[in-house]
Amino acid sequence: MKGDAYTVVGAGAIGGTLAHALAAAGHPVTVVDTDADHVAAIRAGGLTILRGGERDSVRLDATTPDGFRGPPPRRVLLSVKAQATEAAMRWIAPRLAPDGYVVSVQNGFNEELIARHVGADRTVAAFVNIFADVVGPGVVRDGGPGAFVIGEPGGAPVSERVRDLVADLRAWGPARVSGNVEGYLWAKAAFGAMLSATALADAPMADLIDRHRAAMYALAAEVYAAADAEGVRLEAFDAFDAPAFRPGDPAARDAACDRLTAWLRTQPKDRSGIWRDLAVRRRPVEVTTHYAPVVERSLRAGLDTPVLRAVLAGLRELERDPSGMSEARLDALDALAAAGTAPAADGGPGALPTGPALTGAQAVAVRDWLADHRDAMAADLAAYTSLESSSDDKARLTACLGWVRDWLDAALGAPASEEVRERDCAGDILIRRYAGTSPSTAAPVLLVGHYDTVWSTGTLQEWPYRREGDRISGPGVFDMKAGLVQAVWALRALTALGLPVPACTLLLNGDEETGSRASSDDIVAEARTSRAALVFEASADGAVKTTRKGVGLFSLTVRGEEAHAGLDPARGASAVNEMARQVLALEALAAPAAGTTVNVGVLRGGTRPNVTAGEAVAHLDVRVATGAERDRIDAALAALAPVDTRTVLKLDGGWNRPVFERTEGVGQLFAVARACAAPLGLDLRETAVGGASDGNFILAAGTPVLDGLGAVGGGAHARDEHVTLSGMVERSALAAGVLAAFARHPGAQ
Repeated sequence: MKGDAYTVVGAGAIGGTLAHALAAAGHPVTVVDTDADHVAAIRAGGLTILRGGERDSVRLDATTPDGFRGPPPRRVLLSVKAQATEAAMRWIAPRLAPDGYVVSVQNGFNEELIARHVGADRTVAAFVNIFADVVGPGVVRDGGPGAFVIGEPGGAPVSERVRDLVADLRAWGPARVSGNVEGYLWAKAAFGAMLSATALADAPMADLIDRHRAAMYALAAEVYAAADAEGVRLEAFDAFDAPAFRPGDPAARDAACDRLTAWLRTQPKDRSGIWRDLAVRRRPVEVTTHYAPVVERSLRAGLDTPVLRAVLAGLRELERDPSGMSEARLDALDALAAAGTAPAADGGPGALPTGPALTGAQAVAVRDWLADHRDAMAADLAAYTSLESSSDDKARLTACLGWVRDWLDAALGAPASEEVRERDCAGDILIRRYAGTSPSTAAPVLLVGHYDTVWSTGTLQEWPYRREGDRISGPGVFDMKAGLVQAVWALRALTALGLPVPACTLLLNGDEETGSRASSDDIVAEARTSRAALVFEASADGAVKTTRKGVGLFSLTVRGEEAHAGLDPARGASAVNEMARQVLALEALAAPAAGTTVNVGVLRGGTRPNVTAGEAVAHLDVRVATGAERDRIDAALAALAPVDTRTVLKLDGGWNRPVFERTEGVGQLFAVARACAAPLGLDLRETAVGGASDGNFILAAGTPVLDGLGAVGGGAHARDEHVTLSGMVERSALAAGVLAAFARHPGAQ
């Protein structure tokens, strides 16, 4: 072997094509992929590239992430789907060599996320337009050379490492350096939006683009407007003449579209990878993830993206049922584009704000007022924490809720109305409605929290509330008593400073930690009458939570036939042996790249060592990031069958929380919150988490949610549970800004 070593994480269409080229040129290459069958095929027969009727295989190292045993990677080409970037970076970051770097050879805008894990100095930006597909385990069909541009992120001067990378990657094709990779990425976002729209129907890309030019031009215009707002200079690539697709010169635009469709008809791949993901692989598509920054930046600039949003909504529908592909969907896009307008984001009584209402000076004034009252905030949290509220102690839950009601009266005054919905075997539900500061035709904003904790009664005796400087610890302070304190003080700050407050509904339940079984129906009912929900669960290291997994809790029972294990071993049918086979099958359902985990956490079976086991029971926890994965798991669980036909399987349980997928509404709420955070000196981040909350129920009811607005700290459900008082001040100020944004809504005036 000769040349520098490369680690390619994600050996699909792009990664497989580049890995093959590098290995064929003599570079030591290791591919890391979560698809065990793909990895096994590469190990057995090499990585194969199809070009026309020719097959070309090359030997290289291949492994799953769990099986990786190599030295720390130095040059990493990251080519996973956009939605898998977070999981991939969690794997890469602790293994990356100190002088190593990660190159984003992906679709979408992923450099910022990569840099959060390894630093901007170890992140390399790239634009790649490779027409390729994985057509079987170990086999990639290469559609021929396309554009490949590499540079430093943020338009920094081209470095020596970039030049070295490009020299190596010319083994594949016409790779080159640029100081404006961002211009290519935004241009591809416009081109990619057009290709994404073609996946709504089952027909060649070129034909659909040609027949539906109104929609295609509108998509390009929406992306261009966001790029212009970011100050990006667009670059042409391959047959996509990005500047010519601007709306100013219709003749030039039509000519550019003619050239593009003519070029597409020469390509061996006539349908997009998005179409293949939906129609062939039946898996979630990545565009709903990698267009989130486009939608978000448009919102920040006060721009609307109705056609792009319609495309993304259509793709989400097809993830669940790809048989719904139809050219009628593109006809509808043409009509939307021809209308030229769409309802403004804040144009109705149920709509969302598009930006902050408070000026920068007002936002700072709110924070300063809260900082002046930090000791009072801490005192409220101390009193609240001193009331134990274990989910399984009904008497303590009742006492705690009584204190909360009195405290709310003192802090916010009497509500417009109040309901306490009693529950026999769980904490009661408190619903309070506040009118806001002005007459409103808008639906209220739902503020959600829970007052139960995981901590057993008596914990306070050995672990009391404690404040040490900026750090506050105690059972339940992080999850989530500080969150409610912050929400209340946000409302107090707005009122004290004479700033607008929207109509709000405050809902607190006492069984969130045990699955909200007694309160989920009430939560959903309130969500359906609210225009948005703010969930004051704890933050994730300061980030709000815009994606949460759905949670399934299942139990599998195997019934066999008992017999004497020594005297008559052939007679018995062992439930334990059968369960062992089933556990392996269950765990094989996991799909880390798609965010799906399957954990068999409890397993028991049999009665004595000398008796063939007659029964075995397994309890499993399943987490999924998309509705499509939930459906796949449902189908797989329904299809479970015994290997030993003398045994019988019985599956119980179900989905405790629906999936919380980042929707357009969630993205819009995050954009507003991020804008509200900026005057406070906060660079608000968003993240996806594996845990669930009541926000899952709310979003499933169709109401946009911003989750994780609560405390900054850590140690949820652990003895080091803590929050910071400075974080309480900052997050309360942030919540005040978001609430005021709702009060500015035209329907609320």
